Amino acid sequence: MATLTYLTTTHFDFGALEQLSRELKKAGVTKPLIATDAGLVGAGIVDTVTGALEDGTPFAVFDETPGNPTEEAVKTALDLYNSEGCDGVIALGGGSSMDLGKAVALLAGSGGPLAQYDPLLGGAKNIKSVAPVIAVPTTSGTGSEVSVGFVIILEDGRKMTFASPLFIPRAAICDPELTMGLPAGMTAATGMDAITHCIEAFLTPQVNPPAEGVALDGLWRGWQYLPRAVKDGSDRDARWHMMMCSTEGAMAFIKGLGAVHAMSHAAGRIRRLNPHHGTLNAVFLPEVLRFNEGACEAKYVRLRQAMGLEPGADLAKAVEAMNAAIGIPSGLAEMGLEESDIAELVEYAQKDLSARSNPRPVTAEDFEAMVRASM
Repeated sequence: MATLTYLTTTHFDFGALEQLSRELKKAGVTKPLIATDAGLVGAGIVDTVTGALEDGTPFAVFDETPGNPTEEAVKTALDLYNSEGCDGVIALGGGSSMDLGKAVALLAGSGGPLAQYDPLLGGAKNIKSVAPVIAVPTTSGTGSEVSVGFVIILEDGRKMTFASPLFIPRAAICDPELTMGLPAGMTAATGMDAITHCIEAFLTPQVNPPAEGVALDGLWRGWQYLPRAVKDGSDRDARWHMMMCSTEGAMAFIKGLGAVHAMSHAAGRIRRLNPHHGTLNAVFLPEVLRFNEGACEAKYVRLRQAMGLEPGADLAKAVEAMNAAIGIPSGLAEMGLEESDIAELVEYAQKDLSARSNPRPVTAEDFEAMVRASM
């Protein structure tokens, strides 16, 4: 079993769940709130995790996390946290549950509303403390278990990215066993989320060579093993490498992300669609790769190497081929996006934190062109 200390301590391997109680003790958590969703309760994953706790450990379960977590859900979970006398969070699930768990921990330590922590307005100065979080991912996509951020749809409709080193979980328990039952469609969507993290983090202009090395390693794993994981969900080797790709993607995006995530966050706030974030990333990624190419030619050479492509290969076409092979929708229209959604999507994409770290400046006209090309 590998124990990695990079941003936080990560216990990584089949059987890593046995480290959960030890990490709760280290964090001083005596009664955790388990932030999760109903699907994981029904699949027996919550029982598996609570079974790994020491006998007699009290806990509470919040299982109403939406697919795109909202401030309303965070407040409901916080009420349960407080009424049950919890003193920490086990964030169990995919990115939605982990993001919600982080938001609960922030409000438990520093109070609401969430909008006061907007990083674009210097909101980090308002953070007093954050309750301890132990993250246990059950998908291989978001990497929120090791990241500085979380994303929540606020009550005013904005889908906001919050970022601070204080939001990094005290420990991550990455046990690929928990991903073995993930359906092929969700494996594909979350896997492309992880691959997008690796690519966008690598391309951001911030200087951080160690993070770039981590991104390229994650990309190498994801590009090789995602088709295997989608084809055969019981492929333990593929599940291990995809979880590592996911974790490395989030380790890398300490550098930032880019236009893909700006548009995905903007589209993700359209509640009638409730689109999956990873699927949006997969659909937007080809057009952003075309847009950025002139600003990133040297880095595109290294991306091709990590992906095992021929020199000069068209990265956008390679991603489109991967999407088609693993069953990702062919475009935004197939996901339900309509012409009437475009103007608002562009407006919110421009305001998104990720837009600031794209390697090439993006205007409203650029965003609109990429959205239309992705339809």
